[in-house]
Amino acid sequence: MPINITMPALSPTMEEGNLSKWLVKEGDKVKSGDVIAEIETDKATMEVEAVDEGTVAKIVVPAGTEAVKVNALIAILAADGEDVSAAASGGGAAAPAKAEVAPAKSEAAPAAAAPVADKAPAPSTPAPVAKSGERVFASPLARRIAKDAGIDLSAVSGSGPHGRVVKSDIEKAVAGGTGNAAPAPSAAPASAAAAPAPAMAKGASDDAVLKLFPEGSYELLPHDGMRKTIASRLTESSQTVPSYFISMDCELDALMRLRAEINASAPMKKTDKGEVPAFKLSVNDFIIKAMALALRDVPMANASWTSTARVLHKQSDVGVAVSIPDGLITPIVRKAETKTLSTISNEVKDMAKRARDKKLKPEEYQGGTTSVSNLGMFGVSNFTSIINLPQASIVSIGAGVEKPVVRNGKIEIGTVMTATFAFDHRVIDGALGAELASAFQRHIQNPMGMLV
Repeated sequence: MPINITMPALSPTMEEGNLSKWLVKEGDKVKSGDVIAEIETDKATMEVEAVDEGTVAKIVVPAGTEAVKVNALIAILAADGEDVSAAASGGGAAAPAKAEVAPAKSEAAPAAAAPVADKAPAPSTPAPVAKSGERVFASPLARRIAKDAGIDLSAVSGSGPHGRVVKSDIEKAVAGGTGNAAPAPSAAPASAAAAPAPAMAKGASDDAVLKLFPEGSYELLPHDGMRKTIASRLTESSQTVPSYFISMDCELDALMRLRAEINASAPMKKTDKGEVPAFKLSVNDFIIKAMALALRDVPMANASWTSTARVLHKQSDVGVAVSIPDGLITPIVRKAETKTLSTISNEVKDMAKRARDKKLKPEEYQGGTTSVSNLGMFGVSNFTSIINLPQASIVSIGAGVEKPVVRNGKIEIGTVMTATFAFDHRVIDGALGAELASAFQRHIQNPMGMLV
């Protein structure tokens, strides 16, 4: 019986992903554990392993296809001894009892195997029909982008398998100004062109936005999965969380001296580039540790909101905002309150590199009990951040700048940074938030305590 290979759920919240690459082709033999494909989620690219043995009879979803739904049929495997041609033509009708792909051990989240669909799901909308009466085959993403850009799919040449129109074809049509423009809904009369543009209403359509700009004065950069996820989660947070903000100035002089001493005493280790220090602490490493210890000291602030109860966390899992090309991800330092500064430093460097390579595992960036966002390296003095749900707090770190400070009744020059906390008022009341901010300041200004 043909074995259906379906789109796996690589994390508990995954609903769709991009099939970025096939590592096998039709006719190849595979065995359990072989890596057969690469799937791109909103935050990472993961390898997928075969579960059963057999021959790849048919690849249903070509490489490069975006927004493939979980459990959708992506390929058909012929079992050992089975006729490959018969399997290719008969697959999809009867699904096996178990899923046929699994996340690779090196990359995947510990998610349960996805159940196999009885058949490949039908497209969410009917395929467009050309004027000649022939169907135009296009990916769902290509249809959506074409609709937003006013492109007639029947005028676009498809570069995908069997002439299928894919995302890149639409992008080329948009960039080159080719493709018959779809009729614009209720175009404004010519006499209105010189009138001032009306204020944009909340939830205005894409067409309404584009009409505000002269044709040819812009290009469209379609949203990828990461950008859509960032927009969705931040919109949800800003619309549902009653946030308030507290700012706290922290003197850095003692921390800077301790950091220099620790880095100067770091042991050397051998690498392919020669001997290098085993670690090099940054100010951000101290900030992560200070936030973790502050949550330990003020445990009621180490919490999350649900509709029926507050979730009181027993460890400080600190997310660290990392900028990656055209996006943002927050890898998490688990149990940061128990880790040494050197461990935190090396762990953050490793996760930041893998984040930029889109190789983080879902469990490395999902969850967390708080976050740190640092823009001090750009010279930003202070700013506020949006809380990253389900967390109830985030601290925004500005640059350390020289300012007059009063010490023992005398005015001296000190290095001061501003830390601005955002709190979910449903979980952390004002006095509790101030207590947490004070605990953070205490650890920053007395950094030797972070070593014991």
